[in-house]
Amino acid sequence: MSEQPAPSPAPAPTAGAPSSDARESLLPGSPLPAGIASALKRDGAGLVAAIVQQFDTNEVLMLGWMDDEALNRTMTTGRVTFYSRSRQEYWRKGDTSGHVQWVKSVALDCDGDALLVRVDQVGAACHTGTRTCFDGRAVDVVAGPAS
Repeated sequence: MSEQPAPSPAPAPTAGAPSSDARESLLPGSPLPAGIASALKRDGAGLVAAIVQQFDTNEVLMLGWMDDEALNRTMTTGRVTFYSRSRQEYWRKGDTSGHVQWVKSVALDCDGDALLVRVDQVGAACHTGTRTCFDGRAVDVVAGPAS
């Protein structure tokens, strides 16, 4: 399957939106189960940050963005789908590069504003060809004391 153009992500729910389990009362047309749709806190563009981690080593691979449709596709197909903010379309990781991310689990953080997607990464996770998007990109810091 190739990258699929799609409409812009759904707008974020308005402040003070009801916390009802009725999907339509929070985000009309969301393909997600009502409990998940109501727990998500989306940014102004309707997106949530998705941290991608290798399931067996806990290596942090990358960060991408998902709207409700991208998350639904990720949860129901076994492959990770993101929403590209620059291209304004959905893209399934690995369709053009062959560097597939096989979904192992998805978790919502305590605030509902980030996802942890645990995967089995095939090949490089980064578009630059490195294993992770963080390889060779360390920033000098003053480290705090050991606890």
